[in-house]
Amino acid sequence: MSINAAFALPAIESNVNQLVFSQKFAVPYEFPVAFTRDVFAASNAILAELIGARPRETETRVNFVVDEGVVREMPDLAKRIADYTASHAGLTLAGPVIEIAGGEAAKNDPSLVTDLQRGFVERRLDRHSYVVGIGGGAMLDLVGYAAATTHRGIRHIRVPTTVLAQNDSGVGVKNGINAFGAKNMLGTFVPPHAVINDSAFIDVLPGREKRAGMAEAVKVALIRDRAFFEWLEEKAEALALFASEPLEKLIRHCALLHMRQIAHGGDPFERGSVRPLDFGHWAAHKLEVLSNYELRHGEAVAIGIALDTRYSVLAGLLPAGDDLRVARLLTRLGFALWHPACELQDESGRRKLLKGLEEFREHLGGELTITLLSELGTGVEVHSMDEGLIGDAMAWLREGAHV
Repeated sequence: MSINAAFALPAIESNVNQLVFSQKFAVPYEFPVAFTRDVFAASNAILAELIGARPRETETRVNFVVDEGVVREMPDLAKRIADYTASHAGLTLAGPVIEIAGGEAAKNDPSLVTDLQRGFVERRLDRHSYVVGIGGGAMLDLVGYAAATTHRGIRHIRVPTTVLAQNDSGVGVKNGINAFGAKNMLGTFVPPHAVINDSAFIDVLPGREKRAGMAEAVKVALIRDRAFFEWLEEKAEALALFASEPLEKLIRHCALLHMRQIAHGGDPFERGSVRPLDFGHWAAHKLEVLSNYELRHGEAVAIGIALDTRYSVLAGLLPAGDDLRVARLLTRLGFALWHPACELQDESGRRKLLKGLEEFREHLGGELTITLLSELGTGVEVHSMDEGLIGDAMAWLREGAHV
């Protein structure tokens, strides 16, 4: 066997039986994350500019998919979208706004993917067209997956409408749906063309949804930014009341930390085994399933964060007392740090939650890698967790020792 490091054509008369050529190329990814207000106001040109609207003779077809929950809060949204596209030269509405139910249920129904893909084809969308998803993180995951798998990639723009989506999943590069009893089993790594965080959508968001997104801010602060964690402690009461100014700052700073990790963390498409942005998530993902999605993602993440922080102390990684600070911050923000799903057992008497560790490893393959804490603001990777210590950490949460 002959291996050529450089891609070079062999001589025509070559009689070598086996040749292996190395083909190497790089594709740079760059997408803007805009923070604005009233994106569909006639005077707000940011969406048209991000699409790069062209003269009318060159048609840019745009299809909007909107979370039904957003429509309930903003019943005139479809008309505003139609008026906006009509008023910006070069944009053509590919068809009426598609409304779909949001929440985790959107990712549990495989027929929705097919319905969206069929709709994109029927509306004559191509790789130069745009799909604009407007909704929460689960719904954006679904829309991004459908866009990425139609024509092998229709450009998509995310307009996240929840705190969780604006400060975390919406600015990431992942799309997907749940399948075979596991979260995000089917999906793609396809960055969006752009992300637009519009604060007007946060204004009409139910309080429970506002709170749920704060868990991801606590998470990223704990693994990357101690000063941000201390700021969250300082502003906890105002955030618990959903005061606009600190909530907007929380969203923006959290989003920037996530963007920095994706761009400079060295593994944006998760080819390795390290997932620092999933601190607390091995338990959270499993708790969502075990609770039949009664727990919002952020609510499950809050429990997972508290659990892994307490475990970090019990394992001798984190100074004693820091677990109390973290749990008390989460409690002050309004999170409950226990759910009956934590107690569920299988036929052998083993906690079902512990299966989340193996599912976490299986999702990436390779060696189990869990992010814990060595100090507030600094994550550390471990490759095993002691089930006895996990049980002790869970007992600490169940008994409310942090209160």
